[in-house]
Parts: sequence; C-alpha cells; structure tokens
Amino acid sequence: MTTFDQREMAFEAMFVRSEEMTFKAIARRDRALARWAGSLLGKTGDELADYVVEVVRADIDDPRHLAVLIKIREDLGDLTTEEQIKEKMVEFFAQAKADIAAET
Repeated sequence: MTTFDQREMAFEAMFVRSEEMTFKAIARRDRALARWAGSLLGKTGDELADYVVEVVRADIDDPRHLAVLIKIREDLGDLTTEEQIKEKMVEFFAQAKADIAAET
C-alpha cells in the first residue's frame, strides 16, 4: 500500500467520522428543540416525551432539516417567531456538538 493510499484511507475515515458526528449532533439538536418547544406548549411528562418523538419523526419522514423547523413553527404559532426557533436550533446544535466532543 502506498503512502497516497494510506492518506486516502485516512481522509475517508475522517469524513465518515465527521458525518457521523454531524448526524448525532442533529439528532440531539432536534430532541433539545422539541423539549424546548414542548415546554412552551405546556407539555410535561409523557406528553412531552411523545412530542419529542413526533418532532424527531418529522425529520426522519422528511430529512431536509427544514422539516423540524416547519413542524415546530406550525405547532408554536404565535408563541414565538421563526427567527427565535432558528436561533434555538443554532444554540442547541452548538451545544450538541460540544457535548459529543466532550464524550469522545
């Protein structure tokens, strides 16, 4: 195996790791965002847990990353703005990435 082949394999491994970390961070972001939105809607306990699953399912059913934003915006209505939801998405994504980095 040449040095070039080894470097190529290393870069591929880095790419795979990066994509895996991004996937995990998005999943954590979506769960945190759903808990935040659910609390604004007054959901607690099992009702909140069910809402988190419902939001995560929206991302699975339509994995454009906008699906979660659209669902939460529709659910919250006048309780918040789209900009506030986007700010929370950024905040929760940064926190999720930091948490994942701390775990590894």
